[in-house]
Amino acid sequence: FLIGTSIGSSASIIPLAISAIPFVAKLFENSLMEVEHGKIETTLSLGASHLEVIKMMLLESLPSLVNNITITLISLIGYSAMAGALGAGGLGDLAIRIGYQSYRGDVLFYAVVVIIVLVQIIQSAGDYVVKRLRKNKY
Repeated sequence: FLIGTSIGSSASIIPLAISAIPFVAKLFENSLMEVEHGKIETTLSLGASHLEVIKMMLLESLPSLVNNITITLISLIGYSAMAGALGAGGLGDLAIRIGYQSYRGDVLFYAVVVIIVLVQIIQSAGDYVVKRLRKNKY
């Protein structure tokens, strides 16, 4: 009703966003809560504005924030594969409709392999960025 259709890939965007937004918000909150209170007080005592304190908090929690974005992207791949299995299209739909229901084990296998490769690429890239940020002390 929001986008004019109740099935397909367009319709799956709304539930994916609704499920991801609170998840991301909680992960980001946890990342920002990890910043030591002493660093915040020190920044304020040096005369920093509230905007500068927020900037300091974001820089301190940047590796954790990037790690949380990686987790969210991987979760969204899983969600979209499940949505595809329920009619939203994509790799989940390909795996179920052509691979499983048509008894094409090779298609099912390759769809699962592509999903796993996507997850591994995102995980490796996220780990690399987090390692670089921690090495550079951001």
